[in-house]
Amino acid sequence: MLDSDPHVAEDVRSSMPSHIVTLNPEDPREDRLGAAVAVLEAGAVVSLPTETFYGLAVDAFREDALCRVNVLKRKPAVSPILLLLADPSQIGQVAGDLPAAFETMVETFWPGPLTLVVPARPGLPEAIAGKRGAVAVRVPGLALPRLLAGALGRPISGVSANLTGFPACRTAYEVSEMFPEGVEMILDGGPSTGGAPSTILDLTAPQPLVLREGAIPIAALRPFLVGVRRSSVY
Repeated sequence: MLDSDPHVAEDVRSSMPSHIVTLNPEDPREDRLGAAVAVLEAGAVVSLPTETFYGLAVDAFREDALCRVNVLKRKPAVSPILLLLADPSQIGQVAGDLPAAFETMVETFWPGPLTLVVPARPGLPEAIAGKRGAVAVRVPGLALPRLLAGALGRPISGVSANLTGFPACRTAYEVSEMFPEGVEMILDGGPSTGGAPSTILDLTAPQPLVLREGAIPIAALRPFLVGVRRSSVY
């Protein structure tokens, strides 16, 4: 199903649009990863699988690209965007002073489906930091988005590949159907697992606050966070 063999007929499946590129999401070929990096550097959008659903990735430091993703999803152009990191070392590019609980959460739950909201580094685009000066970050469990952010040298956006109000896409074909225009490249790593989205934990509040309970239940966080609670608007 996945093409990781250089002798298999080249890049793109003839039965699908030419912008769909097959690869192994745990061990992608360098040339295909490099092609995706070039798309990001040009300010365009790449769709790729994560350990939950397919996402829409752009260079986190291209404000025009961040706005393009929001418009593509039919959201306000400066809606805050979740970021995916190659590893925790990239956090300094986007975050300011980190809460005391951050290191414990990273050591316990990353890579994995836990999104952490922390103070943003001054000067970040509003499409990342929003109006409250916070940034949502995650090191995903699947290798492909980590490798892409690492090859780019900067975090990438990690929003789900769907129009607002529609289910998130689980396959490259679903992405191509939902976005016939606006996505330059789709990295087809086979069907994603779906299931619950990442859990979002706000560490900027006076007490840790679960904004969205997803793949990691709040009960799994309680042994590490005194006073963690679920948002009343969840």
